[in-house]
Parts: sequence; C-alpha cells; structure tokens
Amino acid sequence: MENSFSDTNPSSASSLGRLENAYAEKRADYFECARPEMLELFPSKSRRVLDVGCGSGVFGETLRDRFGCEVWGVEPDSKSAGKASATLHRAIHGCFDERLELPANYFDCICFNDVLEHMADPAFALELARKLLAPDGKIIASIPNIAQFPILWRLAVRGRWDYTERGILDKTHLRFFTRNTIAELFERAGFAVEQLRGINEFTYMQPGDSRIWKIYRLVAWLPVQRIRDMRCLQFAVVAGKNSRPQT
Repeated sequence: MENSFSDTNPSSASSLGRLENAYAEKRADYFECARPEMLELFPSKSRRVLDVGCGSGVFGETLRDRFGCEVWGVEPDSKSAGKASATLHRAIHGCFDERLELPANYFDCICFNDVLEHMADPAFALELARKLLAPDGKIIASIPNIAQFPILWRLAVRGRWDYTERGILDKTHLRFFTRNTIAELFERAGFAVEQLRGINEFTYMQPGDSRIWKIYRLVAWLPVQRIRDMRCLQFAVVAGKNSRPQT
C-alpha cells in the first residue's frame, strides 16, 4: 500500500528517520500499488495533481499517462521517492507537512491512497491539503475499513487483534476508521463529501478468511448498510471544499 505520515511537531528533526526505519523491512511491492479501482473516481479534467504517499510513483504515472496531467508526489521512504522521481514531474522525499512549502491553491486533485491511517493527525493533513487545493479542487482517498467482517469476527469471537505486515491491521497504521468516522473526519477538516463507498469486497488477507466469509454470507442478505459495509476492505472518498472549515 502506498503510504505517508504527517509530522505536526516542527521540532522533531528525527521524524523522517523514524519513518525510514518503520518501512525498512517492507517488501518493494508495498510501495508499488497501481490502484486501478481508484481511477474511476479521479476528476479527469484535473491538470495538476499531488499524490501524497506516492510510493514508487506507479499510480501517479498512470494518472500522467492516462489524463495528461502534471503529477507531484510526496513520499517518506527514500528508495521509493527516488523511483518516483524518475516518472513523476516532481517527487519530494519527506513527510507531508507545512515545511515542504508546497504551493497554495495549486492542485486540482490531491490523492491519499491508503495514507491517512498512517498519520498521527490525519485531520491536520486534510486541513493542509485544503490550503493546497485550487478553489474547485477535489480530494480522492482510499481508507481501510476497520469494520470489515473478518476483523470484527476475530475480535469478538476469538479475542484477537493481531497486527500484520499489510492490510487493515498493518503494523504501521496509527488510526482506524468506519464509514461514519471517515465522513466526520472530512467534514471537520472543511470538506463536503461527494462520494463515499466501499471497495474491494470479500478480500482474502489472512489464513482462515475463506471460512469467515462463509459465516458472513448468512447475514449478508440483510438490507442494513453497516452489514453491507462489512464486506469491504476499504472506503473510497471524493470530497470538495466547503465554503469554510467546520469548527
């Protein structure tokens, strides 16, 4: 999964180094996600794009080639940022914070593909993104769903909350979200959520998921949104600026 952190403490000179250590053991494909399911949400008229947590630049390169847009990336992993610099218009190695001095009101679209959950303060990241967006700019984001059925089953029935190398319980995740808390996060940061839908249904991430999904199908027919959401690995979000931030 593509990833990034924001660091809200300007005095923390070692924050980037800590991130390098956190990702040192990740496999290379962790930073090389194409994310084709997010392309249909991309506002095709966008000319200038910022991909936060761009990884090695695979998703940004696709945007560049398919839509002909100028793509910038921010990535805290130095090896991945180096790869991204070969394909994107500009790739910045660092944390997503105000010290990057990115241009205000510049980007037509800012992407957070499985990134906000890695951040200590995702609300701060969205508030910063709001300043960088053009007046009619959009955020597109993918965020893991902590209410996925296998996660809930293992917690409620087996009493297990085991972190993994990737997926919803990735050991580098700091924040966890449901459909409702995602909407609240964006609204508090000054955005109007235009789309919010589950993606990547019935994903097999851990041993035993096949059996757990069979159990889920016993209740899957019920016309309840929260039950339908349980089949989704992530939520996809499209959001635009509100007239002013929520307080």
